[in-house]
Amino acid sequence: MKLNKVLLLLLFLLSASVVFGQSSAELKRKKEAIQREIDLLQKNANKAAKNKKLTLSQINALNAKIRLMQSKISVINSEMKNLDNQIHENTNVVHNLKGQLGQLKKEYASMIRFAQRNRNSYDKMMFIFAAKDFNQAYKRIKYLQQFGQYRKKQADYIQGKQKDLNYKIVILDKSLKEKSNLLHEQEQEKSKLGKNKSEQSQVLNKFSKEEKQYRQDIATRKKIAAQLDRNIRAAIAREIEKARREAEEERLAAERAAAAKAKAENKPAPATAAPKAKTSSGYLTATPEAARLSSQFESNRGSLPWPVATGSIIERFGRHMEGQASYTNDGVNIETSEGAAVRAVFNGKVTTVMEQYGRYFVLIKHGEYFTVYQNLKSVNVSKDQEVTTKQTIGTVGNTEGTPQLQFQIRRGMSAQNPEAWIAK
Repeated sequence: MKLNKVLLLLLFLLSASVVFGQSSAELKRKKEAIQREIDLLQKNANKAAKNKKLTLSQINALNAKIRLMQSKISVINSEMKNLDNQIHENTNVVHNLKGQLGQLKKEYASMIRFAQRNRNSYDKMMFIFAAKDFNQAYKRIKYLQQFGQYRKKQADYIQGKQKDLNYKIVILDKSLKEKSNLLHEQEQEKSKLGKNKSEQSQVLNKFSKEEKQYRQDIATRKKIAAQLDRNIRAAIAREIEKARREAEEERLAAERAAAAKAKAENKPAPATAAPKAKTSSGYLTATPEAARLSSQFESNRGSLPWPVATGSIIERFGRHMEGQASYTNDGVNIETSEGAAVRAVFNGKVTTVMEQYGRYFVLIKHGEYFTVYQNLKSVNVSKDQEVTTKQTIGTVGNTEGTPQLQFQIRRGMSAQNPEAWIAK
């Protein structure tokens, strides 16, 4: 029973250590990914610092970097919590193993004392010959054999327990050192965060002093964004109208074919029901291929690849306030590396490639869904071209001195939050 309890305890601790190892590895990967984003933003910030004029992109990048630093500190806290749990578990195991080892050594000592008292063959022979009958003598012989085997097993078991204890002590020491390193890393990150918050305060102070100029910048930006938005909506409206016409033509062709068949068979022409009004989604998914593509796109919600290989979201979806001025972002702004390749996030068909304000935007149709890639310096796809997931469609351009992509996802005309669709 004792052996079974020990085995169950060791099995539980082994499974717990596996779970810990997985979560610890995931946290480390997450921390490394966050650090890569921070490094990218810092690299771009160093380049942009050469331009003495403060830009909205720099403010957004600084705010994004602070958010990332706070996320990294949160991940470090989770790592330390995991380590604390592991240290607590291993401390209990060490105490348990020490107790078991002490008990085993006591039992083994008793066996040794018994063996010492019966150490010569004469005593063993007397023990056997003192039996009442042959059956009892045989049992005594078997008992002596089994006692010797058990003593050997106990010695091996004690050695195994000692190895387990030494191993757990090594793991415990390693965990304590790792926790010490994490505490040091946490202090460093808090110090960096403090410096960046101080920089943020200075930037916002400068912004408030020059708010008039920034309001003009925001007004210009809103004007450009509004024009781009009109172009995007017009392009989507053309696709919906095109799908409507094709569906109508298909319906009329089916009616003509039915009427011709009835005439050939000398039958009255079939009555034609008034077509039901369709939504834009209904037209965009009228064909089986389009419906399947829409379904596949939806099933990948939360796991679509990013439109750039490396990057950080510096401006999120929705309404934003800058001082007294406000504007709406129908997508997300992703800061990336200089000359980064822009990739299609899913299989689809290029419906629009348009140049405006010295930059391109590409619209790709995925059934009833559309993805929009703005601020491209160059493009290497053309209208009506079929593209596949992660296929390069162009290179990113600069906005206010930093390489940025404005990325949107739309369901028909309705803008979606891309952060809910792309992989975390």
